[in-house]
Amino acid sequence: MKTLALTGSIGMGKSTVAAMFAARGIPVFDADATVRLLQGPGGALVERICVRFPGTVHEGAVDRTALAAAVLGKPDELSALEAIVHPAVHHERTRFIMKHGNAPALLFDIPLLFETGGEAVFDHVITVSAPASIQRERVLARPGMSEANFAAILERQLPDADKRARSEFVIDTSGPLARTKLQVDAILAGLGLAPRA
Repeated sequence: MKTLALTGSIGMGKSTVAAMFAARGIPVFDADATVRLLQGPGGALVERICVRFPGTVHEGAVDRTALAAAVLGKPDELSALEAIVHPAVHHERTRFIMKHGNAPALLFDIPLLFETGGEAVFDHVITVSAPASIQRERVLARPGMSEANFAAILERQLPDADKRARSEFVIDTSGPLARTKLQVDAILAGLGLAPRA
């Protein structure tokens, strides 16, 4: 089984590309989606986050906006949150691997792959990229996103050029979806994983 890591900065199109791999028969583990489930209603992390970050839980779920405000620009608070979240995500990732043990490849969508030093455990690393102007336009179009939030997020992320330089494959998402799909298919073909339409 080949393990593929998919990464890229905010607004680069990771979710779109991950969905393309999934459509071609590659099981996808989405780290962000897993965190949302763990922090959602009845999630395994809700109580611990409520205790550590008072005022960030409402109606049985973590208020992600309130939690982001509690940790952005505060390294110690962010470290405390990561100490809660990362082990839980690792546990869910292990369950995912066991569930899909017979698949020819698995894709792990991990936004902060390089920032957390996680790239070494994967066979291949794929970075999703687009010009900074397109990234900015996409991110600032998101509900509730501000220039200050965007700047704070970028500060936590390795520059796009560094991610591209450290990756075996780069997918450019600045063009039409059809062109992005061709790049996905080319990677799968190059790894001996025939795309499944």
